[in-house]
Amino acid sequence: MSQATSPGGASGVGGGITPQYRRYALFMLVVVYTSSFVDRQIMGVLLEPIKNDLLLSDTQMGFMTGLAFALFYATLGMPVAFLADRINRRNIIAIAVAIWSLMTALGGFAIGFWTLAAARIGVGVGEAGASPPAHSMIADLYPEKERAGALGIYSLGIYFGVMIGFLVGAYVAQYYGWRAAFFVVGLPGLIIAVLVRYTMIEPQRGAADGLEPTEPEPIDWSQMSVEILAGFKHLLSDPVSRNVIFGIMLVAFVGYGGTTWIAAFFIRSHGMSLLEVGTYLAFAIGIFGGFGAYLGGRLSDWAAQKHIAGGMWVVAIGMFAAAPLVVWFFLESNLTVALIVYLPTLVLGAFYLGPSFATIQTRAPIKMRALCSAIMLFIVNLVGMGLGPQAVGILSDVFASDYGKDSLRYSLLVLSFAAVWGGWHYYLAGRHLIRIKAQSEATPG
Repeated sequence: MSQATSPGGASGVGGGITPQYRRYALFMLVVVYTSSFVDRQIMGVLLEPIKNDLLLSDTQMGFMTGLAFALFYATLGMPVAFLADRINRRNIIAIAVAIWSLMTALGGFAIGFWTLAAARIGVGVGEAGASPPAHSMIADLYPEKERAGALGIYSLGIYFGVMIGFLVGAYVAQYYGWRAAFFVVGLPGLIIAVLVRYTMIEPQRGAADGLEPTEPEPIDWSQMSVEILAGFKHLLSDPVSRNVIFGIMLVAFVGYGGTTWIAAFFIRSHGMSLLEVGTYLAFAIGIFGGFGAYLGGRLSDWAAQKHIAGGMWVVAIGMFAAAPLVVWFFLESNLTVALIVYLPTLVLGAFYLGPSFATIQTRAPIKMRALCSAIMLFIVNLVGMGLGPQAVGILSDVFASDYGKDSLRYSLLVLSFAAVWGGWHYYLAGRHLIRIKAQSEATPG
């Protein structure tokens, strides 16, 4: 499909994009994000069979699901974003999908710790090219008042991906082995890559903000480090962006650690089978987590219209309200009760995604939107995705001598309190928005 036409009747780049095409583009980006999380989180349901087959420790499994992926995913996101602020973002995403899908499939050939770690590193390399350009594209498709909702919908890909990964991974691993699961979830991504390349168009930068079209800056690799430093300076000097980054970093630390290890927790502490836990988590995380991401984005858009700090405080309230439920969940010995209590924690715990992404995009300079998104993801994922699963694994091994099979229960419980700290940063972000608005209104002219 050419740059001039698109599904839904869109024509041209910018003003010619119709509401129908916007919905199609957002749908495709959700599909892309879903694919990335299927391939990223497939390890969550396969931890136990892989560990037992390859004779690995929790610390080693934590490394493969955390740092091995996150270090490359987070670091390479910045040079990719530097390109995305200058060249066709659709093409970057298409290439990225193809890379991570192929590397996921190659994980099925692993014969030990290092070969599987190498495959997971390859997945991280590919996925570095997804979210920064996708965030930037969505910001150019949706105006500020609809942006948190749109990015909340985009975030549904996390929960759809986890749902598919757990469900397909559990069933395929149960009947055909964990290696087959990597092939089944990885190879379909190549079809998605083709659809992105030939059915999507590149939106006009700044169009959703009512700005005149401008040409992207030329590619000058010597300026990349300068721009990355400028991006860090913006995000860390702007008090709203800074607190959002600290908030999402801490919540993601808990979220990635929990999502990676939750299946193993149910298997070890509650005696569920791989098939049982895969089926339950697929629908629990996919439906309730997905609903939370959607609801959080919509509530944030609504609350921000009522009060300048409303969008951020919706997230803070969600984190504070989830805390006692999380403690109850991990300390509950009755499986049925635990399965029920887990559901509202998924809803409340997902509130942060759309509002966080939207705030970073709205406060970033338009020519640096993809880069600011990549820097945010670098910080968030290095700590959240990289250290979250790793910390759970290490602490579980430390607790093993005292708590045996329940070591994972107490590891997850202790680390979950970081989300409350994250909620405090969202509250502070709201306070800074109030202060900035008051200063703006007090300034003459």
